[in-house]
Amino acid sequence: METPDNATATTAEAPARTGIAAQDWATASAEPQYRAAVVDLLGALAYGELAAFERLAEDAKLAPTLADKAALAKMASAEFQHFEKLTDQLTAIGEEPTAAMEPFAKALDDFHRQTAPSDWLEGLVKAYVGDSIASDFYREVAARLDTDTRSLVLAVLDDTGHGNFAVEKVRAAIDADPRLGGRLALWARRLMGEALSQAQRVVADRDALSTMLVGGVADGFDLAEVGRMFSRITEAHTKRMAALGLAA
Repeated sequence: METPDNATATTAEAPARTGIAAQDWATASAEPQYRAAVVDLLGALAYGELAAFERLAEDAKLAPTLADKAALAKMASAEFQHFEKLTDQLTAIGEEPTAAMEPFAKALDDFHRQTAPSDWLEGLVKAYVGDSIASDFYREVAARLDTDTRSLVLAVLDDTGHGNFAVEKVRAAIDADPRLGGRLALWARRLMGEALSQAQRVVADRDALSTMLVGGVADGFDLAEVGRMFSRITEAHTKRMAALGLAA
């Protein structure tokens, strides 16, 4: 997952670390609800990385050139390494990775099934839009996590190069055939709506995770801040659409 440099989320200045955000995992995890929220978060992230690996491998089959196929294969490998980091951490804290991922599998599978791309370009836009929205969300959450978990989450959100790759390929295609712009813009708007709906469903179904987001566990979040968070994510999406050469 990633948020490329030319379209990063517009986040507020990070406040001084206090409470859980200033603690390490050993200290913070003594609170059972916080521990449960982090297990949910790592499980959701891990399944997301596994799904990204699978999707990039599938997209490689649609690649028009051998160079494009090789580039996507390299990115898929990076996503799988992120997946392994997350599952290793779940194991290290005494959690079974499959059990941690299971609650999120259906929602993510449904999202991917409902947004199956019809061609190479739609696949690129989907990965760029979907992965970037997820990365923005997790970066926002990471600011409120304990220091150890925050470092891990930020590490697995490192840029795999897919965002810039997608921008280059999509812009070149639109330059060659401007008629593609309208279709891809509609597709990206649909993806934005589906991604936000899916995220809201997942959070609503997991009590510990939703409590963390609205301030019951990790300090700094309240309902008003959640609203501002989604506004920042939407603003970042608009910038990414511009980077693609599409109207938001």
